[in-house]
Amino acid sequence: MTFGPEILLERLEALETAGNKPDRYVIALSGGLDSAVLAHALTVTRARHGKSLLAVHVDHQLHPESGSWNDHCRRLTERLGIEFAAETVSVDTSAGGGIEAAAREARYAALALHTGDRDWLLSAHHRDDQAETLMLNLMRGSGPAGLAGIGLLTQFAGGWLARPLIDVSRAALVAYAAEHELRWIDDPSNKDLRFDRNYLRHDVLPSLEQRWPGVVERLARSAALAAEAASLLDELAAIDLQSVGGRAARIDIAGLLTLSDARQRNLLRHAVRRAGLPAPGAARLAAVLENLLRAREDAQPLVAWRGAEARRYRGKLYLLPPLGEQDWPVAGRALAAAPVSLGPGMGALRRSPGAARGLSDAIVERGLSIRVREGGEEIKLVGQSHTKKLKKLLQEEGIVPWMRKRLPLVYAGEKLVAVADLWIAAGAVSEPGTAVCWDERPELY
Repeated sequence: MTFGPEILLERLEALETAGNKPDRYVIALSGGLDSAVLAHALTVTRARHGKSLLAVHVDHQLHPESGSWNDHCRRLTERLGIEFAAETVSVDTSAGGGIEAAAREARYAALALHTGDRDWLLSAHHRDDQAETLMLNLMRGSGPAGLAGIGLLTQFAGGWLARPLIDVSRAALVAYAAEHELRWIDDPSNKDLRFDRNYLRHDVLPSLEQRWPGVVERLARSAALAAEAASLLDELAAIDLQSVGGRAARIDIAGLLTLSDARQRNLLRHAVRRAGLPAPGAARLAAVLENLLRAREDAQPLVAWRGAEARRYRGKLYLLPPLGEQDWPVAGRALAAAPVSLGPGMGALRRSPGAARGLSDAIVERGLSIRVREGGEEIKLVGQSHTKKLKKLLQEEGIVPWMRKRLPLVYAGEKLVAVADLWIAAGAVSEPGTAVCWDERPELY
């Protein structure tokens, strides 16, 4: 298969939809063969696609010559007439996932800084990369989503990440670069066989290609079929999610148990992704099904994995970020119009004047502050004849136990006037008034 600017243009146009048309292409420019070809072809077709172009080079500082690579990318973009930006990152070489994963995470974090909501970040992954990714995921025991390999178009930062060269072979890119006399960087680390991807690229796939010519193309075809299967499983999971309450972070356990074991696992993987949490491994997923779904009704079990945890309460399964320790003081934070962060996974609290019902002007003028529970708090609500212990109120209203000590309490002086955005004390309410708003509030019920 050959490659040319027209082929790139056709692929980019095919990815566009009525609701997803970019204003700008942001090129992830490593300076290697693939990204150099992508940048050149985008320049040639600029009059046709009509998008502004920005190339971003990320220096990982993992090679003594990485500074010169930045200079090479800058000179390349100057010749092509492309706007250029450079980022330097520090890679945590001691990270548990390995140096490749750590470098990838740092790189995409840097690229996200330049990707707005009307941008497409373009990566030059090609068909050989797809075959390597499929093989790596096979070695990891991945399911259909992993075997689908590298996605063609996925949400990224404020915009989208597109890989328009994913069906193009590396040989076709080499031929294009030779025809246009392009120069590129050969990173010496790409030949280091200690890295799994390099071992596959230089030893395994050439041997497979010798025995089964065309194997890279067939592996890419298998990845496409796996992507189709993964898409169908997602559609099924979305249907099942509606049958168990329609909320990814809070799932009705009785409804979940009516599904087959395979559909339970499929739904939970889907819900975890929808909740924005890291995927659990097979063992953690099995623990959720065994320890949470089939636990005693009065139990409050917990299954945790890196970056997430699952809990059960009153017939519901909750998927949430790790709670950890509160990272804001117990007392003294002023509540104003600007949101006050309540810590990871806890959202932010702010006040909003002009609400139909809220805190009275007299209360607001005294100054509001945020505290967390210390125990013994009491509040009298509108329509109630007696003051009630906050602990009892939270129990009666079914607030999940792990959130009861984390609820932000609003005080005017030493008087408790509101419990988060849930309740306002009888003596502090007015219509209209100043509402207490909790943005990105975690599941409470």
